[in-house]
Amino acid sequence: MLNAKIPAGPLNTKWEDYKGHCKLVNPANKRNLEIIVIGTGLAGASAAASLGELGYKVKAFCFQDSPRRAHSIAAQGGINAAKNYQNDGDSVYRLFYDTVKGGDYRAREANVHRLAEVSGNIIDQCVAQGVPFAREYGGLLSNRSFGGTQVQRTFYAAGQTGQQLLLGAYSALERQVALGNVTMYSRHEMLDIVKIDGKARGIIARNLITGQLERHFGHAVLICSGGYGNVFFLSTNAMGSNVTAAWKATQNGAYFANPCFTQIHPTCIPVSGDHQSKLTLMSESLRNDGRIWVPKKKDDNRKASDIPEEERDYYLERRYPAFGNLVPRDVASRAAKERCDAGYGVGTSKQAVYLDFAAAIERYGSIEANKRQMHGVSKEEIIKLGKEVVAEKYGNLFDMYAKITGENPYETPMRIYPAVHYTMGGLWVDYELQTTVPGLYSLGEANFSDHGANRLGASALMQGLADGYFVLPYTIGNYLADEIRVKAIPTDHPAFAEAESKVRDRIAKLMSIKGTKSVDFFHKKLGKIMWDKCGMARNEQGLKEAIEEIKALRAEFYKDVRIPGDENEFNPELEKAGRVADFLELGELMCIDALNRRESCGGHFREESQTEEGEAKRDDENFSYVAAWEYKGPSDYVLHKEELVFEEVKPTQRSYK
Repeated sequence: MLNAKIPAGPLNTKWEDYKGHCKLVNPANKRNLEIIVIGTGLAGASAAASLGELGYKVKAFCFQDSPRRAHSIAAQGGINAAKNYQNDGDSVYRLFYDTVKGGDYRAREANVHRLAEVSGNIIDQCVAQGVPFAREYGGLLSNRSFGGTQVQRTFYAAGQTGQQLLLGAYSALERQVALGNVTMYSRHEMLDIVKIDGKARGIIARNLITGQLERHFGHAVLICSGGYGNVFFLSTNAMGSNVTAAWKATQNGAYFANPCFTQIHPTCIPVSGDHQSKLTLMSESLRNDGRIWVPKKKDDNRKASDIPEEERDYYLERRYPAFGNLVPRDVASRAAKERCDAGYGVGTSKQAVYLDFAAAIERYGSIEANKRQMHGVSKEEIIKLGKEVVAEKYGNLFDMYAKITGENPYETPMRIYPAVHYTMGGLWVDYELQTTVPGLYSLGEANFSDHGANRLGASALMQGLADGYFVLPYTIGNYLADEIRVKAIPTDHPAFAEAESKVRDRIAKLMSIKGTKSVDFFHKKLGKIMWDKCGMARNEQGLKEAIEEIKALRAEFYKDVRIPGDENEFNPELEKAGRVADFLELGELMCIDALNRRESCGGHFREESQTEEGEAKRDDENFSYVAAWEYKGPSDYVLHKEELVFEEVKPTQRSYK
């Protein structure tokens, strides 16, 4: 069994006790210790800034031209924290409970409780950095609701919360760069880990502008490179998002945990054709005020405005009255799929449902009229006032929808459908965020630790910043305190030469194929296999077929992929080829993991395991564990289990009714 190194004692004192007893590194010694950070999104930027502030020598790597381009910028709706500003019953325990339940009891209690504990600190830190959170009339920070909760705990900055939080972390990072504590390597991609005596001691990186390979030493390496949703090709992730850093860690001995736990987001703009390279998210915050419905009549081709109220099925409110439109993402996604599969979908593709703001606009308009002491106003005037309020809260999201679809969401309901969004699986880490390779850590979406089988909305930003600002700076000291006598290892060490040689051989192999098909051809084919057979619903036959199809596709890739250009120059197709090669291995492991987990939980829905009402049916007796896979080679994996123990929150069949 894997040892998660969870501290003893009551759940609500574990983190404080850990911090009081972990080893420390004194300031003079910190100046002699080097740390490599891969990725500069919220997790990486906050970690690099915090470690630089503490006095460590930090090297930060990102494949974008600036940390400001990290995909964290795309997060829209908000960040959770147990501040209880609304006085509506929220607490650290309630946030912990909602997160464990929302993850369908497949997360580690100790990590989730720590996350809830530090959540309030994150808001204070970001406010101090100048993040422009929305505020109430009196000046207090505003909150809104998100799925899977019955309180308002989501802090937000219009529909661009991720961008504003990233700018806060980026400003803290750039301060450390200016002070000389952090060295920034943009347009660099990590292509391998260097291990010496079993410990992570550096990386091999490729300069994406020149094509040159570089060797970099570090006493520890942090993987903060985000999730792997782009294995499906079409997802809400930026096209550059990939699994390569995490996968190279896996190939070097770091176990990969729960790869089949992928999140389908219920509110995305539907696929419009084969021309698309990505999908666009409409923030879950829209479910805060919007109502989701389909026509009660099958194949109803009328305009939404022509369908009277009594002929509309507000199916989430009907099926889940306690939570209504704010059920967790996995529940809302499956419900939308069920309605569309049953013939009630809307739009030309019939693969969409309506997200309607008409009632919210009218409600806000009436409130605004009352605030202005306007009496006897017309319905048109109320709607005008309501649109102004909605524009203030969600305006950039509505503008984005209008630009993409050509439709005015203030006048007609949005059309939405589920799409791949976030990955709960990732590198296995213990309580200290260390992988199974000593000195190799993983933060944010790149690790598996805090969300179980389904992430609640607005928790991704919370986890990324919690790991970087408030967890890793403590836990890494516990490891580095024993490394203070280790001098910087020269990069002409044989282990560096061997790792670089491995990378050169991989690149040469890809460049030598000179086939006839583009990298995107293979990526799209892989994505279709994954979506059809390891997407919103999975079954044994489909997963077995997918495994064989991916193996065949991988063989074809290595025979017939065409990569133009040269390896020693700026070559985006070579970058993509390396990433797709990794996806072709990861995709197979995802299907193996999904086949092994013969239960339904959260974002993993096995058709053979569902209740009479079509809800996910867990098997706690046999599958209450983290599945951590050890890489032995392509198609060769060994399963290691971390048993999940629930002392505070006893697993029950999830109900949002």
